[in-house]
Amino acid sequence: MENANRIVWADVLRLIAILMVIGIHCSDPFNVSPEARLNPEYNLWGSLYGAFLRPCVPLFVMLTGMLLLPVKQDIGPFYRKRMLRVLVPFVVWSLLYNLFPWITGVLGLDSSVLSAMFAYAGEQPSQTFESSLRNILMIPFNFNTYTVPLWYIYMLIGLYLYMPFFSAWLKEATEKHIRIFLGLWCLTLFLPYCQEYISDYVGGTCAWNDFGILYYFAGFSGYLLLGHYLKDKKSLFGKYTVALSLACLAAGYALTYFGFRQMTAQPGITERQTELFFLYCSPQVLLMTAAWYCLVQRVRIKSPRVVAALAHITRCGLGIYMIHYFIVGIGYLVIDQMGVSIALRIPATALFVFLVSWGLVALLYRICPQVAKWVMG
Repeated sequence: MENANRIVWADVLRLIAILMVIGIHCSDPFNVSPEARLNPEYNLWGSLYGAFLRPCVPLFVMLTGMLLLPVKQDIGPFYRKRMLRVLVPFVVWSLLYNLFPWITGVLGLDSSVLSAMFAYAGEQPSQTFESSLRNILMIPFNFNTYTVPLWYIYMLIGLYLYMPFFSAWLKEATEKHIRIFLGLWCLTLFLPYCQEYISDYVGGTCAWNDFGILYYFAGFSGYLLLGHYLKDKKSLFGKYTVALSLACLAAGYALTYFGFRQMTAQPGITERQTELFFLYCSPQVLLMTAAWYCLVQRVRIKSPRVVAALAHITRCGLGIYMIHYFIVGIGYLVIDQMGVSIALRIPATALFVFLVSWGLVALLYRICPQVAKWVMG
């Protein structure tokens, strides 16, 4: 249930999104490890789970739009509050992840430790200080193989920068305006498929212009607006809401899974083609994301203990996100040693990683709350 202080279903949705994003990173070894290349069963389960978990990031963005749009603060206070909460942990964890390879070398550990902990590190990753320093100097520009989850923070910072200006429009927009924007945004979700199957350049784009007809309606801002729009529409389709949501979830999942399998079965495909049906801004992922959002809106929880636990997870959420990638490789090795079947390794690893990450973040909040506030967000 919702109480005076919290929107409990939003905490439930955030927990689902956290578990999903951890699950996606736990599925990485199933797609890029030596076992995946030798055993088709690894790739099968990596595809099955990977397709199901794609709504994770869009759900985070919809929650951001639902909770923060329209922005009610002046631009200065809004930036100070939101940016500091994200930027400081982002810098701290970017440094920790990028220094970690060098630290393992100083400790005399073999580089295979890095390959085991980070799925995209390669077979012989560098452990030199020069390599770590180069990655650190690149932090203002982009993430790397050791900071893969932090791509989301770059995007989130961009949304925060954009939100006060977007809100100025939203405060004046009618529901008709919002629906038109969302309709045009939905069209942009098909552009990657137009580029793959029709033409490399669509809507006026070319070698010297990346900004086509629908560029200004594209990206994660659509999920931001959709979260705001659906906030108070718990029964969007009346008594058919649950049935339609489940149908959209099933259809979106089927399109994502079979599209991904069909694409990756082709030899010599590019990285972009590999990810085509896994793109977050795609029509099939939108179907799954909107379905989860509408279903969880109907959740009612009466247990004060569960409500308190969900609130605590929300408080620790950014910290869990920041630290979990350190734990993924360890979790994979632990679950592997336990002899868990291949079919269950991804959810088992994700649960292990979540519990360890939550425990570590909660411990830091307990023993040193001021440090945790800046390091964990």
